[in-house]
Amino acid sequence: MISPLAFIDPEAVIGENCEIGPFSFVDKNVVIGDNNVLMNSVTLLSGTRLGNGNTLFPGAVIGAVPQDLKFRGEETTAEIGDNNKIRENVTIHRGTASKGKTVVGSNNLIMENAHVAHDCVLGSGIIMGNSTKLAGEVVVDDNAILSAVVLVHQFCHIGGYTMVQGGSRTSKDIPPFVMAGKEPISYFGLNVVGLRRRGFCNELIDNIHHAYRLIYNSNLKVAEAIQQIKEEVPMSKEIEYIIDFVGSSQRGIIR
Repeated sequence: MISPLAFIDPEAVIGENCEIGPFSFVDKNVVIGDNNVLMNSVTLLSGTRLGNGNTLFPGAVIGAVPQDLKFRGEETTAEIGDNNKIRENVTIHRGTASKGKTVVGSNNLIMENAHVAHDCVLGSGIIMGNSTKLAGEVVVDDNAILSAVVLVHQFCHIGGYTMVQGGSRTSKDIPPFVMAGKEPISYFGLNVVGLRRRGFCNELIDNIHHAYRLIYNSNLKVAEAIQQIKEEVPMSKEIEYIIDFVGSSQRGIIR
């Protein structure tokens, strides 16, 4: 199921039951797992590692060298998990010496013209809207939703189960479970609909809301708010996640 009009380097490793369409290019030092579909004009460059069951739409480019002036041609990778849908003209660059790899997890939908830069780490269950751009070394946790044309500054951290409004731009970290947007970008409540869809019970949602009231709607400093959360909010893995995220933020969280 490989088109005679595709180019496959003899050193590339191709798994079973893969479809590779016309005018696609698979470079040397590329490893492709099983049951992948590469539509026409897909480019997998050296260092690409593709898991199983992915679908790549026309014009997608994976494993291109980073747009980073510090890059010196070091051997790095772009590692894609399983069952992702990578739409038209998406670009995912490989890593630099900083981390050595760019990582995209599994079951993600990355929509048309999105960009994932060098050394980014994306979890699983993420949706990236059309033309959303992640600069270098951005981390996006599981089940986050970034709507269309979202711009994320390098080194930012986007928390899990977050919904980011289309057209937003951020140079700060966005904590988990929240909705973020407006201009300048700010917190404007919990992603309640998303949390309920993911099976969060009302009690847990109330506890998360209480934690964020202490962070955002009080006059407490961040360290004070964290201490107050520990004293007032029943502890769970979700509350621990919020505490760890906010407490370890290097760029500071959106306000």
